Order: sequence, then C-alpha cells, then structure tokens
Amino acid sequence: MSGNTFGVLFRVTTFGESHGKALGAVIDGCPPNLDLAEADIQEEVDRRRPGGHAASTSRKEEDRVEILSGVFKGKTTGTPIALLIVNRDADSGAYDDLRDVFRPGHGDYTYFKKYGIRDHRGGGRASGHETAARVAAGAVARKLLTREGIDVIGFTVEAGGISIERFSRGDISGNRLLCPDPVAATRMEQKLEEARSEGD
Repeated sequence: MSGNTFGVLFRVTTFGESHGKALGAVIDGCPPNLDLAEADIQEEVDRRRPGGHAASTSRKEEDRVEILSGVFKGKTTGTPIALLIVNRDADSGAYDDLRDVFRPGHGDYTYFKKYGIRDHRGGGRASGHETAARVAAGAVARKLLTREGIDVIGFTVEAGGISIERFSRGDISGNRLLCPDPVAATRMEQKLEEARSEGD
C-alpha cells in the first residue's frame, strides 16, 4: 500500500498537489445511509483553513469541498465517495527562487529523497495544504463515528516549547490554535508572532 492510502475497512486515498489543479480524496468502505452533505465536510475544512495569524500561511485558499460521488439525496450509497477541492490561489511563481533550495524544516526535502521528484511549487504533495483533503475525509469518518456513539476531538497541546497546563474542552474553539488552555494559547500565539517577526 502506498503512502497515499490509509485504512483497512474505511480506506482513504488522497490526491493532488499544493499548486496543482486540485486536491481531493476518495473514500472506500463508508457504509450506506449515513447522512452526509457538503456542509458537514466544509465545517471541518474551514477549521483547518489558514486564518491570517502567526501560525498560518498567507495563502488565501477558499478550500470549497465538492462531493462528486457516493452520496445521493443526502445519504451515502456505500460506493466510493470522491471529494474535490479546487486550488484557486496557487501562485507558483512565488516559489521560483526556491527551485534549487530546500526549506529548513519543510517536508519538501523528505519528499525529494523518497520519490526523487523535486516539486518546488509549494512542496507539492509535501505541502501543508495537502492536509485539506485528509481533513475532508476525516470529516466523513467523524460523522460515521459519531453515529456509532464515538466522540473525537483534536487540539493543540504544545507549540514553541509552551505546553498546556489545564484542559477545558469548551475553550478549544475559543482561539486560533484550538488550544484547551486559553492562557497557554495566548503565550503560544505570542511566541509564534515573535518567530515570524524575526524571520525564523
């Protein structure tokens, strides 16, 4: 199995590049009769979309999710679900000066070593934007798990050496970093802004 397909019973294959025409996912193994609409998926994708703060990219992608197959009249059919996210703000020219330089701490070097392909346009498949397709597929998985009585949450525990000291589920959505500790979240954002202003 390749590094682009995950799962056994519920399988997800992602496709596309950060600066290609689109990103997307194909889900195989989702049972029929699960209530599913584009809005259910969009809510989760909107949570991961860059928000103009210190921890995010300046790229302004809309990341609108389209369901191409596997859903009829608001219910899954049991056949593969294809999700598409068209890239609309991909300025590949901004990466021309990186054609022969790998960015420190970025996945583009690892991608090059693994596949022998140098896609300098935002890192290709190694870009953080590729996670939009994974989040879209994860939204479908979450709907299925919720139907079965399983609750899944995600949040930031540590950033820049600053860790949470308390957990409040109600505070997770109250800050840009989705951190359950508002005091730690403020310190994390300050640390990230300092790093950004220093060009680190």
